[in-house]
Amino acid sequence: MTALTEAGPSWTRSADPHLGRRGELRQAWRAFRTAARLGWQTEANWADPLLFFIYSVAKPVFGALILVFMLEVISGGRADQAFRAFVVIGSALWSFVMGGIAGLAMSVLEDRERYRMLKYLYVSPNDLLVLLLGRGVARVVIGGFGAVVTLALGIIFLGVEFDVARVDWLLLVLAMGLGLVAILAMGLIMASVTMQTRQDAWQYPEAVAGALFLVVGAVFPLSVLPTIAQAAGLVTPLTWWLEAVRRALFPDIVSAIGGPGSLFAQLTGRSVPGGGESLLVLLATTAVVTLAAVATYRWSERRAKERGLFDLITGS
Repeated sequence: MTALTEAGPSWTRSADPHLGRRGELRQAWRAFRTAARLGWQTEANWADPLLFFIYSVAKPVFGALILVFMLEVISGGRADQAFRAFVVIGSALWSFVMGGIAGLAMSVLEDRERYRMLKYLYVSPNDLLVLLLGRGVARVVIGGFGAVVTLALGIIFLGVEFDVARVDWLLLVLAMGLGLVAILAMGLIMASVTMQTRQDAWQYPEAVAGALFLVVGAVFPLSVLPTIAQAAGLVTPLTWWLEAVRRALFPDIVSAIGGPGSLFAQLTGRSVPGGGESLLVLLATTAVVTLAAVATYRWSERRAKERGLFDLITGS
């Protein structure tokens, strides 16, 4: 406890006057790469790669199938192709969200509660933030496998019409890049929260992801929600990320944000947002969430050090 209290923030301990700026960046990159590899091995439990691949894609694939079959039953087999694509893409992309939001928070909980290594990671020469981001990126990559397989199955077996020639590749790349940054930023906020918990917090990441699933238009348009829920969705970067990626892959797809009776239509007087508009709002909301995540993390790190929370074992 004394060692943690007297130690300064991890980023100040990692600064070596003999390394120089370039040397510090190389050291941070090595730490990030090692943490990402460790995160991968921990998630896979050192299992056979093929078995782990099957395990990691089973949940998102069957989740998407359940939603599609529900849609078919409710519509009596007359579901619109555009809306089927809407559900498949939303389900596929949500694998990234689950991996990113849960990844950083679960890394804190596992290293503190299960492996009891968080205090040693904190006093190591590497910045704890870099290590957490490495672990989180590993889970995002795992979620990406499920997303790709889910989308492929939707196109091959569920009749989702996909034309490669119509894909807006620039919009897709920019939206995916900004969206992943937003996901990791929200995961960092969750990690900051779990640093402060004194009781069982293993269900927090899934609970937050479930709440977001409701308000960001993952599998149904926001227009079906109350106005206050629509407003919450419009200020969340994940909503605009999903909208931009859908628009990039399927230009004629149903909009999750606009449409008759939507709050977006009432505020702007237009039916649906364009791809460029979605990207600009995504950039703005991602910037706000990222700044908030960094500030929250640094506050949480300082408070955890002062109160001895890094070596706290709750017994959960």
